[in-house]
Amino acid sequence: MLDMTGLNGILIAAASWVLIGCFGLFFLNRTRFIAYVLFPLGAVSGIALSAVALASFSAVTQSYALPFGLPQFQFHLRLDHLSAFFLCTLGVISAAISIFSAGYFRKGEGTPPGVLCFEYHLCLASMLLLLIADDAYAFMIAWEVMSVSATLLVMSNHRLPEVRKAGFLYFLISHIGALALLLCFGLLQANTGDYRFANMRVQHLELFWASAAFLLALFGFGAKAGILPLHIWLPEAHPAAPSPISALMSGFVLKTGVYGLLRVGFDLLANQFSDVSSSHIWWWGGVTLALGLITALFGVVFSAVQTDMKRLLAYSSIENIGLIFVGIGLALIFHAYHLSTFAALALCAALYHVASHAAFKSLLFLGTGSVLHATGNRNLGHLGGLIRNMPWVAWASLIGVLAASGMPPLGGFVSEWLLLQSFLFTPNLPNTFLNMLIPIVAATIALVAALAAYVMVKFFGIIFLGQAREPALLQAHDADYWQRAAFVLLIALSALAGLFPVQFILTLDLVSSSLLGQRIGDAVTANGWFILAPVSADRASYAPVVFVGALLFCVALAYALIHRLFHGRIRRAAPWACGSSDVTARMQDSAEGFGQPIREIFTSFFRIQRKLPGALDEHPVYEVKIDDPFIVYVYQPIANLVESIAQLAGKLQHGRIALYLLYSFLTLLFLLLLVETR
Repeated sequence: MLDMTGLNGILIAAASWVLIGCFGLFFLNRTRFIAYVLFPLGAVSGIALSAVALASFSAVTQSYALPFGLPQFQFHLRLDHLSAFFLCTLGVISAAISIFSAGYFRKGEGTPPGVLCFEYHLCLASMLLLLIADDAYAFMIAWEVMSVSATLLVMSNHRLPEVRKAGFLYFLISHIGALALLLCFGLLQANTGDYRFANMRVQHLELFWASAAFLLALFGFGAKAGILPLHIWLPEAHPAAPSPISALMSGFVLKTGVYGLLRVGFDLLANQFSDVSSSHIWWWGGVTLALGLITALFGVVFSAVQTDMKRLLAYSSIENIGLIFVGIGLALIFHAYHLSTFAALALCAALYHVASHAAFKSLLFLGTGSVLHATGNRNLGHLGGLIRNMPWVAWASLIGVLAASGMPPLGGFVSEWLLLQSFLFTPNLPNTFLNMLIPIVAATIALVAALAAYVMVKFFGIIFLGQAREPALLQAHDADYWQRAAFVLLIALSALAGLFPVQFILTLDLVSSSLLGQRIGDAVTANGWFILAPVSADRASYAPVVFVGALLFCVALAYALIHRLFHGRIRRAAPWACGSSDVTARMQDSAEGFGQPIREIFTSFFRIQRKLPGALDEHPVYEVKIDDPFIVYVYQPIANLVESIAQLAGKLQHGRIALYLLYSFLTLLFLLLLVETR
């Protein structure tokens, strides 16, 4: 009988995704078959993957050496608690996106539906293999397949020049990061010639080389995750890609960068922390924390001033990835000073936000996909009032907005609350500089959380509330049953993570135990399953079930009192609009107007270009364009320099064989003179 548990079940899920993708190539233009058969089958594989990964949490680590690959470079696979957690997240998120895709990809997205199906499922399979790879060879093969397939997915509507540009930018940044990872693994194997992760775990590198390997990992994985200044592909790729692909990119592709940094920082470099004097590498966490903080603040500020709903969510993803890196950085600092309990709490907060963000950001991107599908518009200035025609999308998006804003009782609140709780223990650090600096970091995190709520109010209010800004919006259709099923799955994940945090943390505790050798489960369960107290109830606690019960009681009491006092009578009247009797959509706050306070406060962050209307224009248009300063002041000069060098090199090519022979002769002459002088 076929063994469906552990690594066997994981590999079967990967093989099923590849097989489903290949079927797509055989039915290249059979859109209905691909949408209503192949994508749902992919969702079934995702659910099965989550079930197998969840069951593997209680099992011991499993390892395989597959009998194929290059000579002396076999594929080594390993299933441990860290990979099981990310596999479980991948399974649920991919299932929801696959279900949504069944109702979304009806006419294709520029690329033939069968090819799109193949690229999508190949990307899923490559991410799965990436999470269980146990040697640098298998890891980099899976990493490259994931990058190439994700690039092709971003470029689905490749007929548009801006889409091709976005795909090329993502491909370029991914491969710059991949080069850093190759160098990182080269250092970690310590001149042994053995690129298995098992060999890297037992190496004890000198401080310089260990630090170089960590910084290369931070650079390489940060490029995939979207950390500053390597974030520039994110705001371009998300608007260019189909909405389900944007959901996959934000929901999980970014998280592969987080996984890689955790694998290297806490697993492959574990020996560096086992040293009694490991406090000299606290700055690893300091650099990670600083980059995460700057990324989070940058992302939320730029998100607040966007007028494209997918670009807004892209910058919001940058903000959330920054928060995850802040948690990882804090865990590294605690771990360096052997404060294992506090390190486990910070790591738990980071992992919690990985799952929470995967759920609510996928939900929001799928919601924007439904809006785009129904209206053909993603510009916030042309939307409004859609809650009347699209109630399912509106209410699902509201749940995502509340979770992204860090509102209880959803998962986004718990993860951010745990992160802030981690900062309360920083006075225990034996480092005066950190004790002085980290409270400022905690205050900045609170600012980021407040601004994130501001951004989500703008997102939901501009799209769904008020009046329709264009007549065509009155004909918008709501999500179909496939899309609704995907919404329900993601809402359930976010709600369960918020209502039952103790059970969720007990699962994450196994990851902390395997990476740090420390658990917080005993403290968390000491007060029962319905109260979350990460260290002790005397310091801080949160009771989600009690909160929900009190909220429902207040709502019921208010309804009962109103019904009792007014006897159920309802009086309808037009809304008051400062005395005006003719309320139009032009009186509503626009996306530009909503973001104006942030533009004024953070003016130094932005590079603003304004298009002002003339005094006599019959149809005045006011337009504000905000460019990313990293593109203008960092990447554009580099691109200009590369182009100048390429043009200079091009002048050497004249198509004449005599000149090429002369170049060869001069090169040989130079080499001979160089050898002679030595």
